[in-house]
Amino acid sequence: QVQLVESGGGLVQPGGSLRLSCAASGSIFSIYVMGWYRQASGMQRELVATITADGSTLYADTVKGRFTIASDNDKNTVYLQTNSLKPEDTAVYSCNVQGSRRYGGGTFDAWGQGTLVTVSS
Repeated sequence: QVQLVESGGGLVQPGGSLRLSCAASGSIFSIYVMGWYRQASGMQRELVATITADGSTLYADTVKGRFTIASDNDKNTVYLQTNSLKPEDTAVYSCNVQGSRRYGGGTFDAWGQGTLVTVSS
């Protein structure tokens, strides 16, 4: 079993910043990729950013230059620094971690519970 615990969401004014964190724990042997997704009310979930074990990153066009994804492999933690936030960034942000299991073999694809980011004046 792999568990993800997210933190860092909240209410922020346009132009402000938030730092989201997601810590993975449990039966983890290795992590292939960690990422952040978001889902606004009435919309489909969309990719925000991902980072692979070797540090390669991918960003949605809508957040390039404003958001930065980073990971601490020793802590199995992924971060999302969000800057210059806009009202259209308002959504529930969820982290996703994919990797291989330490016990029992096989792979996992785990999701966090989600953290709400609201950008409003």
